[in-house]
Amino acid sequence: MGLDRVLPAAAGELSEAGVDVLIDPSGVELLDVIGCVVKSPGVPREAPVIAAALERGIVVMGELELGWRMLPNRMVAVTGTNGKTTTVELIGEIYRAAGLPVVVAGNVGRALSSFAAPPAGPLTADTTIVCEVSSFQLEDTLEFAPDAAVLLNLEPDHLNRHHTFERYRDAKLRIFEHQTSDQIAVLPASLAQLEIPGHATRIPYDEHAQLAKGELRMRGAHNLANAMAARAVTVALGVSGDAVRAAMKSFPGVVHRIEEIATQDGVLYVNDSKATNIASTLVALASFAPGSVHLILGGQGKGQDFSLLREAVAGQANHVYLIGEDAAQIAAGLTGLPYTLCETLDRAVQAARTNASPGDVILLSPACASFDQFADFEDRGNVFRKLVSGEA
Repeated sequence: MGLDRVLPAAAGELSEAGVDVLIDPSGVELLDVIGCVVKSPGVPREAPVIAAALERGIVVMGELELGWRMLPNRMVAVTGTNGKTTTVELIGEIYRAAGLPVVVAGNVGRALSSFAAPPAGPLTADTTIVCEVSSFQLEDTLEFAPDAAVLLNLEPDHLNRHHTFERYRDAKLRIFEHQTSDQIAVLPASLAQLEIPGHATRIPYDEHAQLAKGELRMRGAHNLANAMAARAVTVALGVSGDAVRAAMKSFPGVVHRIEEIATQDGVLYVNDSKATNIASTLVALASFAPGSVHLILGGQGKGQDFSLLREAVAGQANHVYLIGEDAAQIAAGLTGLPYTLCETLDRAVQAARTNASPGDVILLSPACASFDQFADFEDRGNVFRKLVSGEA
């Protein structure tokens, strides 16, 4: 159903509930009669109503800030360029393995503020909230201070929104800014020298720690790093080591992130649609044998430098299949390497299937946002799944 039908229908339901709803106005004309603006993370600060509110000194906060203020529960917040969803879900699995009440929230699915009231809430006082937070959400925080804040990694991303890596980095570091000395800041040893704001107790972890075979079910060095972060924060918060080990052995990972969906004629199909930046695609490529990967790339490039993919693609990929809005830009970054301009995902899957041999991998790891051709990365991954199964 199109927005032209959805919005009036939703507005009608809200109006019946006693809520004033305006669909068409920019919102600027309403600033004279309000004291606070709560902003969706998808709305940039340059939007007219937000810029005008900030200029007038009106409080502007994001949904993350609002939800945190409404919920008294212990909160673990996780950010980073990559691995957030996997780490949040693994932390939730660790809590469940320990028999402790937990919910996961934020970018991983349900909005944080929804847990403050039915049907998702209110939560019991002993429930821990594990929240995935993005740079978009963090740039709109004012006093946000989670009991435990986890930074997984930092790579250039969302430069079309933040414009520079420094602004992106500073948005991420706001996760620590208002923490106090009785709270904890968890970050990898490789970032231990990073100057972080706030007064939390630092807990560094070794993202390259070695595990015995079978201790971690998920594939790849990046998932080892995610698991080390999850272990560090849960142990620091008093969760038993037995629960950590049990969850790490059983947790399969999350859908759309290096998700092995089928093997056909000896070819493995992997859905990594959640890889919306170069750094994510690099770790996906490193998870498979050199020269075995038929890589599907493309979408909205978000201002990234795709030449940064060149070395990894040269070493790991058999062939590249380019789709989406910025396919030509990606091709320019891969000059001299074998690629095919396919435009659409269905053509890319068909071409990769024709070229792949037993033992190869057909990997959808786009390194781009999906909004040029799909509703979101989940829609893109689901379409890939249907194309592989023959349902599409």
